[in-house]
Amino acid sequence: MATDLSRFIAAAAIHDTHEHMMKEKDWLDDKPDILCELFTHYAQADLAVAGASDAALKRLVDSRDAEIVERFEGVKEAWEAIQFTGYGEAVRVTARRFFGLETLDGKVLAAAQERLPAKWPGGERLRILKEDGGLDHIQVDDACWSCLPDRSGPDFFFYDLNWGNFCKGDLRAAKDGSDRPCELLFKETGVEVKDLETLRAAMARLFEKFGPYAIAVKAGHAYQRTLIWRERADAEAAAALQEVLCDPKGAGVEARHCLGDWCWARGVEHSIQHNLPFKIHTGYCTRHGFMRVDHIKPGNLCALLAKHRQARFVLMHIGYPYDDEIVALAKHYPNVWVDLCWAWSIDPHSSAKFVRRFIHAAPVNKLFGYGGDAIRPRSSVAYALQCRKWLTRALQGEVDDGELTEAQAIGVARRLLQENQGACFDLEGVRRRIREKMAREIYSVRG
Repeated sequence: MATDLSRFIAAAAIHDTHEHMMKEKDWLDDKPDILCELFTHYAQADLAVAGASDAALKRLVDSRDAEIVERFEGVKEAWEAIQFTGYGEAVRVTARRFFGLETLDGKVLAAAQERLPAKWPGGERLRILKEDGGLDHIQVDDACWSCLPDRSGPDFFFYDLNWGNFCKGDLRAAKDGSDRPCELLFKETGVEVKDLETLRAAMARLFEKFGPYAIAVKAGHAYQRTLIWRERADAEAAAALQEVLCDPKGAGVEARHCLGDWCWARGVEHSIQHNLPFKIHTGYCTRHGFMRVDHIKPGNLCALLAKHRQARFVLMHIGYPYDDEIVALAKHYPNVWVDLCWAWSIDPHSSAKFVRRFIHAAPVNKLFGYGGDAIRPRSSVAYALQCRKWLTRALQGEVDDGELTEAQAIGVARRLLQENQGACFDLEGVRRRIREKMAREIYSVRG
C-alpha cells in the first residue's frame, strides 16, 4: 500500500552523485542492441562468477552479432543463477521498465530486438535520465581531466576532475594510451614535466583550466594500490618522480606509491583551494578475480583525513563490505561524507540495513543516497528505481519499528536524495560558471 513516504521517494528528483555515463556522440553512434542494454557493465561480473565463459560474455555484448538467441544461450545457465542478485535485479528492472519483458529467454529477447530503432534518437539519453529516471542532474567520472561544459545538457551533466592516475604515481591521463608519461599532461597544460616543481605547475594548471567547471575531484586508485596514505617529503617524491620519468613501465612499486602519495596530497590541496569535494573509491571492486581486500578498506584513509581537515572527502560505495568502518569514519571526522552510490546494486539488503545503522550512529546530513555508477542511461534509471525501492523499505522499517515518524522518515529521505548533496557540492556555482563560459563563447563567435 502506498504511503506518504513511498510516494515522496518515488517522486523525488534525485541528485545523482556518480555515473560513468557514455557521452552523447557515443550514444548516437551506438547500435541499439537489447543484450547490450541489459547486460553491459556490472551483471557480467556476476555471470562470470556463476560460470559463464569469457567467450560467451564477450559475445553477449557484441552488437555486431545479430544472433540474439545464440548470444543469450551462452550465458543462460549463469543468468538463472544471478537473476536475484542486486545486479540481476537491475537487469530485470531494465527489461520490465523499458522493454516490457517479465522473463528473459532467447526468443523473447530476439523479438524485443526487432522492435528497437535503427539508431537512438538525439536527446533521448538526456530525456531518459531526466524524465524516466527522475534525476535532477548526474555527476560523471569519465576518467578524464577535462570537465568542460557538456552541450548535450550543460545544466544536467557535470564532471569530476579525475585524479586517480596521479594517486597511482602514473603521470598519464587515464585514457591516454601513450607510453610517454607526460605527453597528454603537456598537451593539456603546456607544461613539460621535468622535476617536482614543473609537476606542481602542471597540476595547478589543470585546476585553473578545469576546476571552475568540475563538480568534484575523483580518485579510483583502490583498484590498483592500497588506500593507505603516507605524507611524503619533497626530496623522496622528487627521486620517485625521476624513476617514473626514466622508466614509465618498469618503475618500482615503492616509487609509484611514494609519488602517488605526494600527488594525492597536492590534489587534495587544490580541491580545498577550488572548493571541490574529493571523492575516493572505497570498498568493493567491479569485474572479478583480482580484488585485494586489504587495499580497499576505508579505515586505511585515517592519516589522510586527519591531515587535511579543510577538505571535503566523499567516501564512495559505503566501503562495502567494510561498511562498519565507514560509519565510524563519518561519525568521527567532520570532513567526511559517505556515498551510497553503486551500493544498492552490489548488495541491496546490506545497503538498506546500512542506512538504518547510519542514521542512528552518524549525523544524517553526512550521507548521500544515490549514484548509479552506470554507463548506459537505462541502466542508471534501473539503479535509481532500485534505490527508491530499497530506501523505502529501509525507512519504512524505521517507521514500523517506532524509531521515526513518517514525517521524520520523509525528512531523512529528502536529505539523502537532495539536500545533503546540495550542501556539499557547489552545484549552483558550477551551473553559473558553465552558463557564463558558454555565453562568452557565443559572444566571441558573434564578435
